[in-house]
This record gives sequence, structure tokens and C-alpha cells, in this order.
Amino acid sequence: MEKITSFTIDHLKLLPGLYVSRKDQVGENVITTFDIRMTRPNFEPVMNTAEIHTIEHLAATFLRNHKDYADKTIYFGPMGCRTGFYMVLAGDYSSKDVLPLVQEMYAFMKDFEGEVPGACAKDCGNYLDMNLNMAKYISKKFYEEVLQDITEERLVYPE
Repeated sequence: MEKITSFTIDHLKLLPGLYVSRKDQVGENVITTFDIRMTRPNFEPVMNTAEIHTIEHLAATFLRNHKDYADKTIYFGPMGCRTGFYMVLAGDYSSKDVLPLVQEMYAFMKDFEGEVPGACAKDCGNYLDMNLNMAKYISKKFYEEVLQDITEERLVYPE
């Protein structure tokens, strides 16, 4: 079998950033999958499941309630390697196109106060595995170190 595209990216050169992972044609529509890479693969520790789970709840809630992207949001969820997230949107987008959205989302998460949406037994299959303080910490770190003054090398996959 052939390697899938995401396994052809040199993860030894990949920096935390916002990348277009792939674009798929579904009928007449384009679906864009983004790689929101929060930690440097194979160089930094991966995120723990509790903060990943919390970020998933916060980001999915944010996106599905966004005034411009609610009806374009298909999916937001973690990578199995625990170094980041996939965000899937209906439409043909570049990383620069959605940078303001991702900046807004991470600002929302780093400053979030209150109960994590869906963090109860009735709404979630593993509601006890949450860590809001750590989710806010790593969201703030990513926002300040990567998203605020993002460079081109963190918007386009390395060659």
C-alpha cells in the first residue's frame, strides 16, 4: 500500500504551526483539513489526554457556534500522536485564510472560564478526563509563541 499523505511530511522538520494537511473534493465541494500542530513532533513532550480532551470540547463548541464558520465546521479533534489537532472545514482554504479564526479560537480557549461544555456523564463518554487549567496553559503558549506573530515556515509544510 502507498503511504498516506500525512505520513510523507518530514516530522523531524515540522514545527508547531497551522498547515493545510489536505484538500478533498466531495461532489462539487472542497473540504479542507488543517493540521494545527501544537508541539514539535519527536522533540517536545506530547500533550496529555486530559488537556487534549478539554481543548476538543472547547474548540468544537467554539467552532460550531461561530458566526461565520458554524455551518462550515465538519470536525475538530485530536491527532493520535497527541501533538495537535485536525480541523476540517467545508470550503477551499489556505492556512492564511483561517488564521484569524484559529487565533480567535485559541484566544477563547486560553481565557475560558466556567464549566467545560459537555463535561458531564450525560454528555460525554469520559467526562472525568478533563484538565481546564492545563488546556488553558497550552492554548496560551501556542497562541503567544506561534499564532500571534506566525511566520511563513509555520503556515506551509516543510519540504
